[in-house]
Order: sequence, then C-alpha cells, then structure tokens
Amino acid sequence: MAKEKKQSRPRAEAPKGFRDYFGAEVTERAEMLDAIARVYRAHGFEALETSAIETVEALGKFLPDVDRPNEGVFAWQEDDDGKWLALRYDMTAPLARVAAQYRNDLPSPYRRYTMGPVWRNEKPGPGRFRQFYQCDADTVGAPSVAADAEICAMLADALEAVGIERGDYVVRVNNRKVLNGVMEVAGVLDPSDPTKFEAERGIVLRAIDKFDKFGEEGVRALIGPGRMDESGDFTKGAGLSDAQADTVMGFMEAKRADNTATCARLRDLVVGSKLGEEGVAELEQIAQLLDAQGYGPDRIVIDPSVVRGLGYYTGPVFEAELTFEILDEKGRKRSFGSVAGGGRYDDLVKRFTGQAVPATGVSIGVDRLLAALRTKGRLGGVAQGPVVVTVMDRDRMGDYMAMAAQLRAAGIRAEVYLGNPKNFGNQLKYADKRQSPVAIIQGGDEAERGVVQVKDLILGAKIAQDATVEEWKSQPAQFEVPLGEMVKKVQEILARYEG
Repeated sequence: MAKEKKQSRPRAEAPKGFRDYFGAEVTERAEMLDAIARVYRAHGFEALETSAIETVEALGKFLPDVDRPNEGVFAWQEDDDGKWLALRYDMTAPLARVAAQYRNDLPSPYRRYTMGPVWRNEKPGPGRFRQFYQCDADTVGAPSVAADAEICAMLADALEAVGIERGDYVVRVNNRKVLNGVMEVAGVLDPSDPTKFEAERGIVLRAIDKFDKFGEEGVRALIGPGRMDESGDFTKGAGLSDAQADTVMGFMEAKRADNTATCARLRDLVVGSKLGEEGVAELEQIAQLLDAQGYGPDRIVIDPSVVRGLGYYTGPVFEAELTFEILDEKGRKRSFGSVAGGGRYDDLVKRFTGQAVPATGVSIGVDRLLAALRTKGRLGGVAQGPVVVTVMDRDRMGDYMAMAAQLRAAGIRAEVYLGNPKNFGNQLKYADKRQSPVAIIQGGDEAERGVVQVKDLILGAKIAQDATVEEWKSQPAQFEVPLGEMVKKVQEILARYEG
C-alpha cells in the first residue's frame, strides 16, 4: 500500500512586497487621513470612493499589448468576456473614468478627494512596497490656473494640519509648458510635430526628474550620450548636443532669490517659444494668487527643477518636499525628500469622451508622510491600549462587563479580560502586552464592600524599574476607591499621561 503523502503546510508569511500593519500604525494613519480630509472639506472638496479594480483599458497606458499586460499592474483576464481587469495603479485614472461616466450628473467643476490603497506590480525594495496608501484631491473642469494655485495652498495646509511645521517643508511649483518651451528653443521639441521627438523628450523629462539623485553631471550624461552607473549598467541617453544640453541645464538652474526673479529668468530662456511664454505667464499668475492668500516663499516657491516623471502632465506641476535631514542606512545625512506631488493633466478625461476636459490635482504619499512624522518624533509608534477589567470570579462576569460599560459610557476605551482567569498574573501580562494604562480589580471582598482596586500600570512599571523602596511606598500605583468613583479615578490617571 502506497504511503500517503503528507500535505505540506502553507508558510505564514506575507507575499513579497506586501506587509501587515498593526495597532498604532493603523490608528496613526486613520488620524492623519482624517486631518487631511478636514482640510480638503474646508476647501469645498467632496469625498469619492471608487472600486479597487478598473478595466486595464481605463488605466490608459497599461493596454493589453502582450499576452498578459502585467507590466506595472496586477492584471487578469475575465473568463466570460475576455476583458482585462487590474488593481488600480493610482487614483487619477479612476477619477478620469468617473468624470467621463457621470459627466451629466456631476457639478462642473467637480472637486473631489479620495483616500485608499493602490497596487503596483514593481520590484519591491527597502521601504518600497507593492501596496501603499494615497490621498488625492483633484479639480476637474476648471481651466484657470487658480485651480492649480488652490491645490498648492491646500497641500501646504494639509502638511501643517498633520504636524509638519513651517520651515520643515516647501511646495515647489513649475510648469511643463516652460520646459517644453525650453526644449523647443533647444531644438529638442518641434511644435509643428509634437510626436517627432517624443522619445527624446521622455528621456529628458525623466533625467531632469532625477536631478536630486544624480546631480548635474548625471543629468547631463542622461540627456546626452548616456550614463554608466556604479554596477556597470549603461542607460541610453537622449542624444542632445552640448549646446542643447546647456540650454536644458540653464533651465534647471534658473531658480533665483524670489519668484519674480525666477520667472524673469525663465522668460529669458523661452524667448521665441509661444508655449514657453504662456507657461511663464501661468507661473507668474500662480505666484500672485498664492501671495494674495499669504502663502509666501517660506511655504511655496517657483522652482524649475520640478518636472514630475509622469508623461500626462500638461501644465503646472508641483511637489511637496520635506527639507529636514535624516540619516540613511550608512549614517549619511540626507534630506527626507518628496512626500506629495501632482499637476495639471488636461487630456486624461478626453480619452473617454473625445472632448478636452481640464483637470488638476495632487497626491500625498501617506506612508512616507507617516515615516517623516515618526522621524521627527511627532508620532510615538505605540498606541495606548484599553483599560482592562480583570476577572477574579467567573460567576461575576456580568459585574465586570458592567464596569467596562461604565468606563466606555464615559468615553474611555475598556475591555473585560476574556482569557483563562485562573492565573491573575497572566491577566496583568496581557494588559502589559496591550499597552494598557490601567487595570481594574475586584475580588469577592471588594465586591462585598462596594469598592474596586484601580491599578496604574504605567506608574507601576516605572516604580518597579527605577524607584527605591521609599519612593515606592510614597507613590503607590494601586488605589482602592468606591465603585461609584471608579470612572473619576481612571480619568485622573489617564489625564496624567495625556500627550
């Protein structure tokens, strides 16, 4: 008789590029999203929640041109109709689909914000996951750059609302029209045939977007003959001549002491390009609108080095950068970098309707922003647990649940211990593992006398670790109070540890 093959057990591990979130991380994210949502609503934006799954066709650049179009997205083919579906790659493509699908029902302009996870089928790395949260706000149907200025102002407000102080961030603004004008002057872009040099233009855009990473020398190589990295891999360049490269690099270095001077320098660089001059005029208008609202250069600046890597931007682009320094894995000082970005994309909805629909928006990288706040010490990373009502007598479970209900009625998180109550020490170990600040204890003797023991677990742990015997006696961590005063005593203890 053949021996039955033993069934292997699945490995208890998250898929590569994915992770689990516990306690404080989930709570901190929820609180951050709520703070940002309050800013968005204050500006008149409405919430929108779309499906996590879109057709690959709706996602735009991920059309099924191979047997399985999984480059960048998690996609699969339906059995019944053969359509390709995919987990959403970002929040912008779903918005474009919604704006087209409900165009007769939505107000115009339509202002919406949305928050949730997105999925990218890319190679994971340190701090880079295949699922992460985005928090977007967009205006669809407003051609005026006043909409772009509002998005920038709202982004600054949102950063400050979650605890990023002025001086620790800057929102940098540029305009793709200016860059296209510079490339037109340099002979890289032909306005009579915009597609003629599209490949070279794409390489130039991506190269400039990596200025912070590669520096001037690296960008010059990428827009010229190409670049060899430390591993020996060669990246083909855009093939620009030295003169053309000088013109593009002049654009990168056009930032001056203030927005007025920067715009003046940009205007010099785009002389002869109608598109470039239009872009500079839009930047000047954005700067004026922001200045009128009190958003000065300590918060928002015109900066030509911002280009954004995505190809669908058609006008103003913006990026929020955290300016404080952190130490990398090798102990070197680095700026924290970008936590949000966006811009104007006037052609995405047109894909569905055939009609041009202006749109602009921003996306905040929630996980990076949370990491930044933890780095600055503004998030503790440990959430305070509930008050634990211990169980001394199984037959009195109703009494213990009534105590927990009293605490919850006063707005205090509370739970009854539901494990095996036989070992009281295990109950206190459970409370410690839950990061509980207080434990409630009532045995038969306390019940007869109508009192409870209220144990300050935080103070008890501190005394046990640091205090002398005399200090321990003078600072008892456990108090006997009448049952009717239990809630008041717990509130006093919690108030001691607020913040």
